[in-house]
Amino acid sequence: MKTGYTLPVFAIAAAKAAILRLANPSENLEAVYLDLLDAGLDSELNSRIGKIAIAQSAPLDQNTALGMTISDPGDNLDLTAGTPVWAWVQLYEISEASANPEIILEAGEGLGKTITGEPAIYKLAKTLAQINLLHLLPPHTSARIKFILPEGRSLAKRTSNAAFGILEGLALLGTRAVSQPLSVEDKLEEFRANLQVKARQNPDLVFYIGANGYQTAQNMGFSPDQLVQTANWIGVMLIEAALLNVNSITLVGYHGKLLKLAGGIFNTSSHLADGRIDILTRAAVHAQLPIEIIQQIERSPTAEAVHKLLITQGLDQVIFKYLTDQISQKAQAYIQKYTGQTLEVKVFLCDRHSQLILDN
Repeated sequence: MKTGYTLPVFAIAAAKAAILRLANPSENLEAVYLDLLDAGLDSELNSRIGKIAIAQSAPLDQNTALGMTISDPGDNLDLTAGTPVWAWVQLYEISEASANPEIILEAGEGLGKTITGEPAIYKLAKTLAQINLLHLLPPHTSARIKFILPEGRSLAKRTSNAAFGILEGLALLGTRAVSQPLSVEDKLEEFRANLQVKARQNPDLVFYIGANGYQTAQNMGFSPDQLVQTANWIGVMLIEAALLNVNSITLVGYHGKLLKLAGGIFNTSSHLADGRIDILTRAAVHAQLPIEIIQQIERSPTAEAVHKLLITQGLDQVIFKYLTDQISQKAQAYIQKYTGQTLEVKVFLCDRHSQLILDN
């Protein structure tokens, strides 16, 4: 298989091209070399030095330049393959003689942000920047680097980024320079490891799904040492929590995800099962809603559309109170079935704006 690189490598290469273009404005770079820290390099490459092709670079003024690479993850299945990665670099003098040069990494269009508003730029990208870019800066000079992924927003819609708390684009994420996609199993193990740490800190935990769930849990006043991300693996994480002798679990998340548990679906990935409209229809039948409303629910394209319909009819509270109770009961039964243990499970459903949908 052809070996490629992860997205942070192309971002830093684009930044290096921009910095070098400022040093030599007339030189049109075809490639740059990066020190890749021996991060995942294999025998095919024979060196920790990686050669990255530069698609374009151009000075904009005396202190500002652009560099561009094209993401090439090799033969790995990666939706970023072929996407352009721009780096806008601006150099500025340090006013204080005693201050050390620094590199500030920022998120431009298409590069996501975390729930707290920080750029979705993680350790590998930051380390590569320090090693490969800092020594290129002129004396008493620092650099602002803004990464731009023109296709980032549209590509992010095809990923589970939002479920992992990355909003408005892609992330410069990865632990290896060579492209090796993180498997589903690896990601689940990461969540389980976090759960194990949190269970030692607090016996009453909060499982949240996605950015909406995280924000809602924060708004409700839960402490950081209680918050555990589950993404779609709610069932596995509930069992793990019971085996760790946790006292209670509070589930917080978007109703369109969590309501699947009311139908006994404990991996909420839409690739495995959906059933949301069927579950909402069953709830409407249980509540003995008028047949016209039940039929409208059956014909609705999304859970969000059903929620809006129920609000207009003044029926949302009764339906989602029933679903909340069902989720709690089904989750506790699921834990009992697979562990033989009893664990209290509370449920709070929110909308896409991180607002609780039940009047408590």
